[in-house]
Amino acid sequence: MSQSDKDNHTPMMRQYFGLKSQHPNQMLFYRMGDFYELFYDDAKRAAELLDITLTARGHSGGKPIPMAGIPFHAAENYIARLVRMGESVAIAEQVGDPATSKGPVDRKIARIVTPGTISDEAFLEEKRENLLLSVAHIQRKGLDVFGFSYLDMASGRFCVFEVDGHEALVSELQRLTPKEILLSEDFPARDLITLERGVSELGPWHFDYESSYRQLIQQFNTKDLSGFGCEAFTAAIASAGALLQYAKDTQRSALPHIQSISVEQRDDTVLIDGATRRNLEIDQNLNGSASNTLMSVIDSCATPMGSRLLKRWLHTPIRDLNEIHSRQTATHILMENFLFESLQSTIKSIGDMERILSRVALRSARPRDLVRLRWALETVPELRGLIQGCSTTEGRLAQLYDRLIEQPELTKELQRAIVENPPSVIRDGGVMAQGYDEELDELISLSSNATDYLAEVERREKERTGISSLKVGYNRVHGYYIEISRLHSDLAPAEYVRRQTLKNAERFITPELKEFEDKALSAKSKALAREKQLYEQLLDKLNEILGPLQTASQAVAQLDVLTCFAERANRLGFSCPEVHNRGGMNIQAGRHPVVEAVISDPFIPNDLNLHQERSLLMITGPNMGGKSTYMRQIAIITLLAHTGSFVPAESASISAVDRIFTRMGSSDDLAGGRSTFMVEMTETANILNNATKDSLVLMDEVGRGTSTFDGLSLAWSAVEYLANQLGSYVLFATHYFELTTLADRLPNAANVHLTASEYEDEIVFMHQVHEGPASQSYGLQVAQLAGVPRSVIIDARQKLGELEGERAHLGSAETSTPQHVKESATPLATPQIRPSAPLQADLFATDDASQLKEAIAGVDIDNTTPLEALNLLYKLKNEL
Repeated sequence: MSQSDKDNHTPMMRQYFGLKSQHPNQMLFYRMGDFYELFYDDAKRAAELLDITLTARGHSGGKPIPMAGIPFHAAENYIARLVRMGESVAIAEQVGDPATSKGPVDRKIARIVTPGTISDEAFLEEKRENLLLSVAHIQRKGLDVFGFSYLDMASGRFCVFEVDGHEALVSELQRLTPKEILLSEDFPARDLITLERGVSELGPWHFDYESSYRQLIQQFNTKDLSGFGCEAFTAAIASAGALLQYAKDTQRSALPHIQSISVEQRDDTVLIDGATRRNLEIDQNLNGSASNTLMSVIDSCATPMGSRLLKRWLHTPIRDLNEIHSRQTATHILMENFLFESLQSTIKSIGDMERILSRVALRSARPRDLVRLRWALETVPELRGLIQGCSTTEGRLAQLYDRLIEQPELTKELQRAIVENPPSVIRDGGVMAQGYDEELDELISLSSNATDYLAEVERREKERTGISSLKVGYNRVHGYYIEISRLHSDLAPAEYVRRQTLKNAERFITPELKEFEDKALSAKSKALAREKQLYEQLLDKLNEILGPLQTASQAVAQLDVLTCFAERANRLGFSCPEVHNRGGMNIQAGRHPVVEAVISDPFIPNDLNLHQERSLLMITGPNMGGKSTYMRQIAIITLLAHTGSFVPAESASISAVDRIFTRMGSSDDLAGGRSTFMVEMTETANILNNATKDSLVLMDEVGRGTSTFDGLSLAWSAVEYLANQLGSYVLFATHYFELTTLADRLPNAANVHLTASEYEDEIVFMHQVHEGPASQSYGLQVAQLAGVPRSVIIDARQKLGELEGERAHLGSAETSTPQHVKESATPLATPQIRPSAPLQADLFATDDASQLKEAIAGVDIDNTTPLEALNLLYKLKNEL
């Protein structure tokens, strides 16, 4: 709209344009009486998103002005819906007095609600953190360095860290799953930010390091940031300063509940990339829902803040053995004498103390928040009593006991101040308890007991004057009065002052009644003002000890998670794993906790034994035989062990890992222009480039997305690289039975398989892991189970017979293995076809094996580049 069009509008609409110009990227809720109104594009968008009526108000340039409105008392629900859709809302409230205003009532932006800065209970998911994330970019020694900072406004948790490279950037975005992201307008990797809504691009000056540094030390009232351990994180500091200023701007207030900033050290945690998080289904299954996930089975926390902390622990497993052992010991103690049962019922009474305290700090706490806070404070002594005995023998529980600081004076203050069942908001009063404040009690008495008072005045005046027809009344025009009939008006006492003359009566006022009138008519408004004043004073008192209260809430959340660990271990039959640095993994009778929870049949447990001489397992067996479940359960057991939890196994001895990788399943990335095979190779490349000898690697069906020769060659090379170059702990599932010969070539590889049994064309999966390679793939039987037409199965069986016949004809020939990568320094004998090997066509047999051998023998492998090797492979393939 042009400036001239705006100038032609009414003063009120010009006021609207002034406010909207300050917040062009937010939907402006403009308060008009009992409604919030939206205009122009905001109105059109609101009508579409909220399914409300689009109307019009006035004209501009000859066209009606689009308008949509919502009742102010229902605004919270509408705003919550918009925020969940990723929208941001600026709320303009009336701050002037309509009775005294000349022109439109003054309005100003009272608050801004964005997806990442909300703290109101109605807007938040109970068991999920609501993160505001800021990312800054710098170049350091030729590398792209990304500085992360994130804030949970509802708890005050503020963290920073830095990563190198685009792959790490994407991985951390997937881990944190923020609701809103702040970026500089010149951010170089904008295409990697896949959040559909809730991305705010700020001017580059918001990410200035110097101003960000000053912003942070002002917030924490410190000389520098060295005490927080983030002094050297220049990119992270730049992002944190921008985030803090944005949060202050949206809240229109200081943020006293943000009292420190912590640094996430990547070396302290087990790193998990985005693909692995998806495959392990930690808190979201492959369909995007929360059902049948690890979190859904493990979470028995009594409070929402405990559930949020548990989720954080699952997504950020740790490598600190002392911390792991501390959590395990606390869990073991809580299991003794079923202490977890009484603890869980007590902790449940505390509720979401963490978020309540944040609303107290932001001065948006509602009366019912303070009642719940009072319940929490009343419960703390009982909680301390339950763990007092065991806190003297265990370090973690002793720490939590010390942090659960009782607040007897504050508890009594809240008990005295707030009624038992207050209204949801302070706006209409009725929140402060009787007896808490003498002035308030008097005002309430005046406004609510006027009828009784007037009846008492009438009785007393009749008795004093002897006029039986005397009445005391009230009307809105003349206020309170004493009415005497005209017949008896001469008997009115001298202090009666005539107020009104009627046809048959006279009305009077007395000094006493006038004084009461002055008080009564203003008592209600004065009572409401006094009540709001007392409420604000109560928030002041709470903020004075906000730090100790937050410490107590954090202690309750930790105790809740440890109690959850104890309850789950007892209920689900988990055992305490030994986590160490000696190397190797040994799991006896391990189980997949999610699969076990959802199936009706008993779960078949399996073992795992990995060590330096046996670090890579080639896993074969039929589809649906349990290979994927077996691999995932090993990863989940390892993950749980690194959170300090007990694990679903009879026993487990696990060497600490630095990363967990998975390459499982088939999916494409149509939006990113990547095929299924490209996604598979990208994930494989990530593993081969980043895994170490301390990493756990799970790979399933590598190479199946391309031609048989290419896929087998890639899978073969990947296995040899993992075994020879990296030495990682590897579970490698495949249907390429040729790969099982690698167990004879690689000293640290072994074959295992999952069993199945066939009876009259029926297949029964045993789900048991045994040593050695599988003897049959059962592909046709699985296809039959899937409902493939019987005629197709019959034709396929006939074709399989032909292929097996060809294989038998070539069975006496020596089997050659691919040599497209560098061989081991110690020459290994070429393996022979075993009688028990699967009847699958030999991909490397030719009618003239000597020619193939001659071509390969002439290759100088040590000096052959990967590209030359690939070209040679294509040449040999074409010749074959």
